[in-house]
Amino acid sequence: MPLTMKGFFLTVEGIEGSGKTTQIQRLAKLLRAHGQNCVVTKEPGGTPIGDRVRAILLDPQAEGMDPAVELFLLAASRRQHVIDVIQPALEAGATVLCDRFADASVAYQGFGRAIELQRIRDLNEWATSGIYPDLTVIFDLSEAEGLERARRRNAKENLYAESRLEGEDLAFHRRVREGYLAIAKEDDRRFAVVDAAAGIDEVFERFKALLSARAPKLKLTAAEGS
Repeated sequence: MPLTMKGFFLTVEGIEGSGKTTQIQRLAKLLRAHGQNCVVTKEPGGTPIGDRVRAILLDPQAEGMDPAVELFLLAASRRQHVIDVIQPALEAGATVLCDRFADASVAYQGFGRAIELQRIRDLNEWATSGIYPDLTVIFDLSEAEGLERARRRNAKENLYAESRLEGEDLAFHRRVREGYLAIAKEDDRRFAVVDAAAGIDEVFERFKALLSARAPKLKLTAAEGS
């Protein structure tokens, strides 16, 4: 990350149904309750343009989308996201909590769709202007459990308009999970993995313990103790 960035950039990643969205929202609530300036955002989306791209990407009626088209749409949304939201917030000294970012393209379009990894990384470098997270936490659980959780959530919350990925077979989600674990193993300085195969409260305790050790800039220990 460029030296001009004064904030802290935390991203959370994981397969469908891994619980990352719930956990990042709980973290933001805790940090804000203790006066920390947090910007919570997501991908795909995060901007008006990005949200329109998200609707296309996750629409179950968008059958037959070429993997490269999927990748380019994500990169376009990501570029707008960085320019409009992430970079300004980091320059202002905020903590940015992002639900998926560039690593998702490596896992989903690289390992999941079999696009050459270096092409994805080159495109990400361009789309992000070289801005990468200070820390990326991957919430990990079995692809079968994650997919079942995601499908139950979609039914409960009527999210069928954003269910295209849940329609992929188990082998696809297995490749994505394996991709996340592979990239985490490549760089244990930026990545950390949390076992997400437990209840929400237990996973949050694991998440907080990890952040206390790996992200002292968040001052999470002080926030919990005050």
